[in-house]
Amino acid sequence: MVRMSARWAHCLKTYSGQGKCNLLSFSSFFFIFSRCHGNKLSKVAHMHVPLRRLQLPLLPLRTLAKGGRMPLHNLNNPSSARVSLISRHLRQPEPQTTSTPQQQRLHSTMSTQPPHPTLLIPGPIEFDDAVLQSMSHYSESHVGPGFVNTFGEALSMLRQLFQTTDSSSQPFVISGSGTLGWDLVAANLVEAGEDVLVLATGYFSNGFTDCFKTYGANVTELRAPVGSRPQLPEIEKALSEKKYKVLTVTHVDTSTAVLSELKDLAAVVKKVSPETLIIVDGVCSVGVEEIKFDEWKLDGVITASQKAIGVPAGLSISMFSGKAMQSFQNRKTPPASYFASFKNWTPVMQNYEAKKPSYFATPSPQLIHALHTGLTQILAKPLSERFARHKEVSDKVKKAVADLGLKQVAAKPEDQAHGMTAVYLPESVKATDILPSLAKKGIVFAGGIHKEIAPKYIRFGHMGVSVTDPNRKDIDNAIKALQDSLFEVGYQKP
Repeated sequence: MVRMSARWAHCLKTYSGQGKCNLLSFSSFFFIFSRCHGNKLSKVAHMHVPLRRLQLPLLPLRTLAKGGRMPLHNLNNPSSARVSLISRHLRQPEPQTTSTPQQQRLHSTMSTQPPHPTLLIPGPIEFDDAVLQSMSHYSESHVGPGFVNTFGEALSMLRQLFQTTDSSSQPFVISGSGTLGWDLVAANLVEAGEDVLVLATGYFSNGFTDCFKTYGANVTELRAPVGSRPQLPEIEKALSEKKYKVLTVTHVDTSTAVLSELKDLAAVVKKVSPETLIIVDGVCSVGVEEIKFDEWKLDGVITASQKAIGVPAGLSISMFSGKAMQSFQNRKTPPASYFASFKNWTPVMQNYEAKKPSYFATPSPQLIHALHTGLTQILAKPLSERFARHKEVSDKVKKAVADLGLKQVAAKPEDQAHGMTAVYLPESVKATDILPSLAKKGIVFAGGIHKEIAPKYIRFGHMGVSVTDPNRKDIDNAIKALQDSLFEVGYQKP
């Protein structure tokens, strides 16, 4: 109790700014709470049901007990992935699949995965069987030798993915979404009152701005018209007029599919304002677009597991340079977050990478195993081949869009991402018509989210296993479905 009370006190100090907290009050709170609710909690905690009464299928359990893996068709019931074994015992009605047999035949059937609509939104994406199998790993200690070794190897593989060999670079893998990466940057690398330059290319760039403001930073935005990006001359001008602690760029803004160029941008920043930290939001680009962390002298790249890395959502993944980590060490004030604090996480990450157990907050062992599998697959071939394949498929998708007489939100080829395509709909077609039509064909696209053009476009994600697995026909099926659906809702090519 005392340990947990102390952690509560530490956390509140982080946010209160008062520098003091009554530890006794927290101990008293926990004591009173447990006395008032202990009986109820005890009853809930001790509601045991004998295993023999659950009538669970024994074969899968025996398989797992012997160290094997349960087949995916047992882990993902085709009629409903949400039905648990226990709910069957309790005789709750099982939800039926919403797909007709004809629609199921149109859905993706991938190895041992049950038939399901092909998910081609810009994240989460389709997952490889081996990655999903890794999620079924048996429960284990997050400080046990097996998990520590897996986590350490995953952190080392991230260095290869980001293309950094500098020992001062620091990878982080923390439970959370890609948005947690914004907090890592704003809470640790910027202090209240410091200046930040945000290159705004869409919805997610705007979100980064809001995050910085939450932590008290002074934010200047360089906004480009929808579908384009700020140009180097105006960026150079802004940097020469004011000293910025941090410059952020969204490599691919998921709302617009606008791709920002990094190499020349980084060179301009280093020339005009070498002390400015270059931070890249790579949530929708890592694993698709080339990022040479060391060569381009980047200071931070944040991303997430559920996009091109090809792992279920739940991991915030990032890499920071030695310069960025030194900037954190030079702070005049403590980091403005408790959970997202470099102070708390850096020793944990360093220990895990050194194959030593460590603890600040409990990670997800199953997600880390899946990450290890996903990274192993990605790094099995040269990264250059992976990037080339994504470009090849991207060109195919964009040609199909042009052949239909449609335009992209990102108008210029050099501004177009290779892992997704944002497509303007014809004036006669609504997203509320085309998306359901695609769904009937077993294809899931995303609607628009940029507030200025949201009803006017849809988003087609093409990254990860749907692109790299030669046995999958996801992209071809999606292009055909888009063509058919447009004509079904009355569109006629000009």
